[in-house]
Amino acid sequence: MAKLSVNINKIATLRNSRGGNNPDLVKVALDCERFGAEGITVHPRPDERHIRYQDVFDLKSVIHTEFNIEGNCSEQKFVDLVLANKPAQVTLVPDALGQITSNHGWDTIKHKSYLQDMVAMFKAAGIRVSIFVDPVIEMVEAAALTGTDRIELYTEAYAQEYAANKEQAIKPYVAAAEAANALGLGLNAGHDLDLQNLKYFATRIPNLLEVSIGHALVSDALYLGLENTIQMYLRQLSN
Repeated sequence: MAKLSVNINKIATLRNSRGGNNPDLVKVALDCERFGAEGITVHPRPDERHIRYQDVFDLKSVIHTEFNIEGNCSEQKFVDLVLANKPAQVTLVPDALGQITSNHGWDTIKHKSYLQDMVAMFKAAGIRVSIFVDPVIEMVEAAALTGTDRIELYTEAYAQEYAANKEQAIKPYVAAAEAANALGLGLNAGHDLDLQNLKYFATRIPNLLEVSIGHALVSDALYLGLENTIQMYLRQLSN
């Protein structure tokens, strides 16, 4: 069964919209763990519009499950933040400055040498590394040459095509997953996975280790409640 890591960026967005500390980000993270989440994900950005850098330090000191920090390693402040906190996993995402949300994976062929250096640095600090990639076999193969432990498949295209033709939507992801498995890469996935499309994805992708879900899960929680929503997502991942 793939692990569910809850991305709490949207909780931080809500908090920041009014200032103060309501909702309490640390309490929400601990509650997510208590309700069954097997990991907590944050994606700090330079403008700190949701997760603040201090949040990472506050969370690292209390989280009992796996802590996953996502972000662009071309930002030195992000690199320093990760090395100072030593999460279980760092996920390298090629965000542009001011980008609203992640919308593409790394070109692991073009940036192979750079990623090799970044991966080696984080691994030397004892941090598991995952690289955000599109479901393209060539990108998966080049990712393996960086020395990364895992890749995270960017699943927006799957989510967009799911309702119209789920078999066609999943096809490139299955091929990418099979390539990753053959190369010895661990496999994560995330972006726009939800209660409608998650189970089909999880049952079709071989050796899926982890999904990171934030926006859809928090949106569902507005109607269903956070504890109930986390349990519903976990059931989608169960065999």
